[in-house]
Formats: sequence, C-alpha cells, structure tokens
Amino acid sequence: MPDFEKMKKGCPNLQANQASCTCTYSSCDKQGLCCQCVAYHRRMRQIPGCFFSPAGERTYDRSYAKFCGDCS
Repeated sequence: MPDFEKMKKGCPNLQANQASCTCTYSSCDKQGLCCQCVAYHRRMRQIPGCFFSPAGERTYDRSYAKFCGDCS
C-alpha cells in the first residue's frame, strides 16, 4: 500500500489541490493527491467525487451509472 503521507510531503500542488477538493469523504487518505485519487477510482471502475454535482458527490456512489444520472 502506498505511503500517502510521504507522497503528500513531496507534492508541490498539495495545498492548491486540497483547497479545490470537493470530496466530502473525510477519512480519504488521498485528498489533495489528485493523481492518486484518479488512479484509485479508475482501478475500481469508478469516477472521482470531484466530477459529480455537490448532491451527487454526497451519496458516495462513484459508479458510472450514478455519474450519468447525475449529469442529467
């Protein structure tokens, strides 16, 4: 398992990423590490929360189907 705390210390964009992160999943260890977040959700066949509307993001359902429904 990657050491996300170590990655956060080396990320030059961490503060800007955290400032614009819309994910409300407070225990996520990838917040601010957008590249790791996208890679994780892609591996899980999901869409990252920042692509959803605020209401859609709060459901924590990151499925493709939920995303398509959130867009309409």
